Amino acid sequence: MVRMAAAVVESGEDAFRKMFKFYKKRNPPPDYSAVINFSRGAPSDKIVPADLDSAAVSDVEAARVGLRPVRDWRAFSLQGYPGFIFISNPFLSGSQSYWVRQCLKIYPQKPNICNLDMHMSPSDTEDIWGKSVHALSSPTGKKEPKTLLERLRWVTLGYHYNWDTKTYSANSYTPFPADLHLLSLQVTAACGFPGFNSEAGILNYYRPDSSLGIHVDESELDHTRPLLSFSFGQSAIFLLGGTCRQDPPTAMYMHSGDMMLMSGQSRLLYHAVPRILPAPQGHTTLEMEGCSLTSSLQEDAVVEPVSEEDWALCSRYIHNSRVNVTVRQVLGPGQSFPETPSPLQRTDTGQTDGPHDGAADRDHGKRKRSSSDSVDPVET
Repeated sequence: MVRMAAAVVESGEDAFRKMFKFYKKRNPPPDYSAVINFSRGAPSDKIVPADLDSAAVSDVEAARVGLRPVRDWRAFSLQGYPGFIFISNPFLSGSQSYWVRQCLKIYPQKPNICNLDMHMSPSDTEDIWGKSVHALSSPTGKKEPKTLLERLRWVTLGYHYNWDTKTYSANSYTPFPADLHLLSLQVTAACGFPGFNSEAGILNYYRPDSSLGIHVDESELDHTRPLLSFSFGQSAIFLLGGTCRQDPPTAMYMHSGDMMLMSGQSRLLYHAVPRILPAPQGHTTLEMEGCSLTSSLQEDAVVEPVSEEDWALCSRYIHNSRVNVTVRQVLGPGQSFPETPSPLQRTDTGQTDGPHDGAADRDHGKRKRSSSDSVDPVET
């Protein structure tokens, strides 16, 4: 398969798209033997251990947000990708469930913005969770309309990303969730970026047939600060390329609980998600650990036990779905937004950069948006 994957990109002409289509194809399905699996933790000529700053985050601070001590994290970098760090599920047992619950129940709430707001009134999207509970908790076995939660494709936090102009602006902002900022602050500090300011977040909600188009994240005004990504639920193939489309990408798995940080020379690289995959054995414990947080949680902990009722719905959702959270610092010290922002997001010609729900790439940017489409999310 390594030779097969290499043959796909030999010509060098838009090598990234060729590899994207290779892993996206359904019939016959691709061979995944060339995909890097960091969860196995075996260093190779391409995978090297990443040095973290364990002194930057105390064990108590890590535990507050549901993380193991930094010294116990399994972190890796890739040869040829300076500034890229992959952390293989550093969460304490039981703590992922809190973050899944936040992504499904709390973060989609107003005043945050989601794809359903594009075509529905604010009153209709006021309580996405509450309006989905009954149908998801009591399936009839009959084919029924999708719930609002099942139709959710993206949510924006903090500075709300404008999908049309590919920009952020000062006049489209709501408070960034304090818990997610604290989680991001601890992870970035451990990776050598103290004082990270979580200013914008994008949540992507993937169904089994979703994918994420090839793109570069450069709409943030400060590129010296890293992009941070958290993955929950089902697994995905992530492709990380170079600074141009002719650079062949490296394929890797992202499993539930995994984190990625893109900084330095890796900050502005092309990347994409061509495929969602069922979580392998050994990565499905998330579905059973919803209520496993114990009363030993410290008093000032951010994470908290999830109720059995809430977890029943979360578990049903992530049984065949994936949620990805990306957090960004938009402005550097002393920076402010220009009066007339200019588009900075580099993507395929005529194409928005979101998961495709069965539509060809060339048609993606031409389709009229639908509240049920997987359109426009951006993932680091």
